[in-house]
Order: sequence, then C-alpha cells, then structure tokens
Amino acid sequence: MIKPLIAFLALQVVVCVVDLILPPDMSRAREASAVALDHNGAWLRALPVRGGTWRIRADLERTDKTFIRNLLKVEDERFWWHQGVDLIAIARALGSNVSAGGIVSGGSTITMQTARLLEPKPRNYLSKLIEVGRAWQLEARYSKREILSLYLTLAPYGGNLEGVRAASLSYFGHEPESLTLGEQALLIALPQAPEARRPDRHPERAMAARNLVLGRMAQKGIIAPSQVSEAQTEPMVVKRFSFPALAWHAAGRLAAEAKGLQATVVTTLDAPLQARLETLARQTAIAQGPNSSAAILVIEVKTRAVRASVGSGGLDRAGGWIDMVQAMRSPGSTLKPFIYGFGFEEGIIAPDTRLMDVATRFGDYQPENFDKVFHGEVSAKEALTHSLNVPAVAVLNRIGVGAFESRLDGVGVRLRRPKEGYKDAGLAIALGGAGIKLDDLALLYTGLGDKGLIKPLVWTEADARQNLTRGGQRLMQADAASRVISILRETPPPAGRLPAHLMKTANRPAYKTGTSYGFRDALAVGVAGGYVVLVWTGRPDGGSRVDQTGREASAPLLFDVFDQINAPSQAPQALTPAAAPEALKALKPAQNGASILFPPDKAVVYVEATTIGGKLSVVRGLKPSARGKGPLSWYVNGQPLLPDETGRLDWRPEAEGFYEVSVVDADGVISRSQVRVRAIAHNARP
Repeated sequence: MIKPLIAFLALQVVVCVVDLILPPDMSRAREASAVALDHNGAWLRALPVRGGTWRIRADLERTDKTFIRNLLKVEDERFWWHQGVDLIAIARALGSNVSAGGIVSGGSTITMQTARLLEPKPRNYLSKLIEVGRAWQLEARYSKREILSLYLTLAPYGGNLEGVRAASLSYFGHEPESLTLGEQALLIALPQAPEARRPDRHPERAMAARNLVLGRMAQKGIIAPSQVSEAQTEPMVVKRFSFPALAWHAAGRLAAEAKGLQATVVTTLDAPLQARLETLARQTAIAQGPNSSAAILVIEVKTRAVRASVGSGGLDRAGGWIDMVQAMRSPGSTLKPFIYGFGFEEGIIAPDTRLMDVATRFGDYQPENFDKVFHGEVSAKEALTHSLNVPAVAVLNRIGVGAFESRLDGVGVRLRRPKEGYKDAGLAIALGGAGIKLDDLALLYTGLGDKGLIKPLVWTEADARQNLTRGGQRLMQADAASRVISILRETPPPAGRLPAHLMKTANRPAYKTGTSYGFRDALAVGVAGGYVVLVWTGRPDGGSRVDQTGREASAPLLFDVFDQINAPSQAPQALTPAAAPEALKALKPAQNGASILFPPDKAVVYVEATTIGGKLSVVRGLKPSARGKGPLSWYVNGQPLLPDETGRLDWRPEAEGFYEVSVVDADGVISRSQVRVRAIAHNARP
C-alpha cells in the first residue's frame, strides 16, 4: 500500500512541477482589440490587434443568452460538469473515426478548443493529447464563465475576424445582444471551418452549414421543426459591414490607451450628439472650400466631461487625419475675455470704465482694429463686446504680459512662442500673437463658465465622476468671471440668428470669436446651458483663407452646435390635464382689429427649398392668415405681399433670416409678427 501511495504522490508532484514549468500560453488572450464606448455604452471605435485582426473581447453579459445556451448544447452539452475533458464525447469520437477510417469527429470540449485557439497546432492525435493537458490546466486556473469568454473572444469567424462580437458586428451590423435563430446557427457553424464557410465569399456553403446546425438543434430537441423551417428562410449575409468609427480621432486615441485584459474604455462622449456634429462639421468644411476643415469640442461644465470631439471635417478632407481639437493654433482675439477678467479682478478697470480706441503706440507696437476703423471713447464692456483691439492691448499693458502668461501657466495652460527661444511674445498676445492648444482654450472657457474655477478636461466616465468631488484651481475671482460672461452674452449674434435680447438667458451663448493673422484660423468659443463649445474652421496646413473670419466662418456653426446640444433626444411626452394658468381661467372675447394667426410672433418657420444662385427656391410657399375686417393688406419687411391669380397668398422667402410680417385691416389696424425663416434641403423625387 505504501509504494502505490508514494508513486501516486510522486506523480502528483511531477504534474504540479510540469504545470508550473509549462503553463498555458495566454499571450493571445491578453491581446485584444481595444474598444471605445460612449458614456451610455454605445460603440464608437475599435482598433485591430497586430496583423490587422479584429479580436474584440467577448462580454457574456451583453451576449444573447439563448445563443450561449444553444452553442453549448450543440458543441459541448456537458460543459458545466466536466473538468475540461468529456470522456464520453471522446469515446464516441474515437468510435466514429475508426468506423470512417479517418478523423471525422474530434470530441473536443469548449475548453479543449480554447486551448487549441491559445496555442494553434496541426490537427493530429499528439496535438489532441496536448489539448487535453492544456484543458486541465485552464480548468484549474479559470472559472467556466472565464473559459467560455475566452472561447468567444478567440474563435475564428473567417478572414480577420475573431470572436463573436467582431463576427456579429461585421456580418449582421449589430452587437450579439439579440440574435435571430438563423444568426445563432451561423455563428455556431463558422468556427469549425471559418474560411470555407465565409458568408461574404461562400454564401452557399455558409447557408448549408447554418442549416446543418439548425438540423442538429432540432435533433437534440433544442428547437421545434417549425422553427427550423422559419430560420432557414432567413436571407444569408453576402457582405461585411464596416465597423462603426464615430469620433475617429478621440475614440482612437482613448482606445489605444486602453490596456490589459479589460481593453474597453467607457468614454464621456455622447454618440448621438457626436454623429450629428460630425455631419455639421463636414457640411461646413465642404461649404468653405476644398482645403478647409472644421473641428468641434463640446464640454459639460459641471464635470468637465468632453461630450463631443470632432477632430476634422472628414478623413477624406485635406488634413482630415489630423486631430485639430488638440492642435496648436493662434487664438486670435479669443483670449481678450481673460485680459478684461483679470483687469476687473485687479481693480484696473470696471465694465463701465471709459477706454480710448484711437491710434496708439505701445513702444514699437501699434495695433489696429480688424476693420481699420477707430471708435474713440468706449466703455470696457463695449470694447469687449465689439472685440476692439487697442483697448484690449491697453488693458494687457497695465496687467503685464508676464503676469498674464503666468496666470494661465498656473492653471496648466501654456502659450507657445512663434519662434523657439523667443522669450517675449509681447502685447501681440492680446490679438493671437502666441499659439495655444485648442483644447486648452476650451478649458479656459470652462473656467469662465464655472465662476473662474479651472479643472482638467476628462475623457472617461471614471474621471468624470472623480471631477465632481475634485477641487480646482482659481483662474479668476467669481465676480470677475460673471462680469465677463454677462458682457459676452451681449455679443451680437451672427447674421440670421435671433437677436440676443429675444433669446432666453439660459440659451443665449456668451461667446467670443477670433481670427488669426492672414485668416488662417477662424474660432468661436461659447458658454451656454451648462456647456462650453469650441469651433475652429480653417486649413490644417495653416494656409490663408481670404475673408474667412471667426464671426463669419465659425460663429454660425457655434450656434448650430448649441442647437444640437439642446435638441431633445426623444419626442416630448404628451400633455397631461392640469389646472389652467391664471391668464386662461376664462375664454376672453376676440380682440377687435387685425390679428395674425400664421406665422405667429417669435416663431421659427421652416421652408423646403433648394438654393439657386445664392437665393432660395421654395418648393411650397407659406400661406399667411389673419383675422380682421377685410380686405386685409399684407406686407413683408415693409414690401407688399400680393395674392396670386387665384386670390391666395403664397409667400416664398428668397433667403433665410428674420422677417417682419404685418397685416392691415380695413380700419387701418395693424398686427405684426417677427419670424425667422430656416430652409430644409429639398430632395428631388423622380
């Protein structure tokens, strides 16, 4: 009895030593495609592993439970009970192989197949023996769910696809969270002969393999015969979908930073908003010329979370591969608010301080206004609102260039000199004479929006949660920051936009534009509704664009971005019965005299139109209507609006923008509506 016991113990020791010396090679398991998700878990972008393989780590929690159950019943029905090797399945496979005179069945468990995927070897009996040993090692080291996850990550699905997520996204265009019965059968069949059964190259073979699996599922009682017939009618995929690639620059960078076994990073980006803004940026870049591009950055002030980051106007645009959000560019006049803010804080000026906008020389530097016109005596508020250069330089001169730069440097924002080693950028800093990273410029404006407090921008949800409790650095005092925001909120809006005094305060952007020397950069940065938006348009190569200013080329896009941020993510809920407001307690008699019914005052009216020769060609005209003593006379911007030959009004605006519509009744009573017209592109139909 002693000798057998010693022999058994010696064998155990040998097995343990071999297991320690020759552990399973997990290098392929550790290398997976890094994936960037938005803050709600929506797919943004993934990066392939070496060799261009898409190996996306499986997530059992987000994989169809029915698919997992059917996979195990077909491939390894005793998976949850065996220790890596199913002796019953191996005995049955041996019998089948002897009868057939060759290998027709392997009897491999999911664990054994995982071992083979980790260390691929020629398929023979020696390799099978090694797989058995490796399967025992895996079972000793990992749980059943971990082994199943490894298999669903490494399983080949044809071409450069590995893993069920990569296969489902590429063949079906969606994550494997919910799979049809036909899709499940195809995903079960493909790993056994991935190249021979590739549906994009061999759809007939793929269909035959899928139907064979469906038949096996029916034989095992997994599904009913009627389900087989229904699943077999599902069309076979014949091409691969492209992987989603939203936020190409930012998501790619964040995915590349994801390391380790958990190669998925949950970013702060919002996929629906990102998609809308990428479309806007592309449309803007195309409209501004063949070499133009655009960049957009949206930051939530409360957490400093970056909710959208559009690095260019498209990868097919000139310089489209460059992430302009993180590029070093001239800020133009966008640093002026901080010059005035520091001046307010230090008691050098107040919003009503009178400043001289006249030709002035500061040493050897003599700035001019953009329009070459001086305005004489102006208030500090007026100087900032209208972006006058001389007053800003005068205030910076009092603050001191070195002091100004030091305050920015103290919160982590460094201005770059135009030349290496050039120590003094001088007062030209006020007008964009030193470079700044665009995301750093956005960071400064988040400080304005948060009462002068600076916190770092964050790109992951984990960091955003930390930012809620993280202390910040003081850029300027809260009252100074509030004064700057109040002044910037009075900046005239771009052409065609609702005047500031008609907008709700929460939706009225406090914004500043900037144009660099030679029209190389056109910038607009704004704060509204708890968000900071930065917009850049220009040429990535730094080339000049004639007359493309921040106000004309970027401010309209800035306002469009704020519109997209405030756009509801879903249809508004239906109104529920409630007590009438005081003004509607009783129905009052109709007022005497003219009263416009359509278009109502302060309304935005949309027209379907095409643009021809710079003018709108409206598909269906607007039909103004009013009550009042007839005949009624209509006017648009003071010009008569005459009825057509049928006697009906048909107003066809020639341009987007603001209009005054008025009607005069027979008694001379006038009713007016101030409306804004916006165009919707007309899609011609055959």
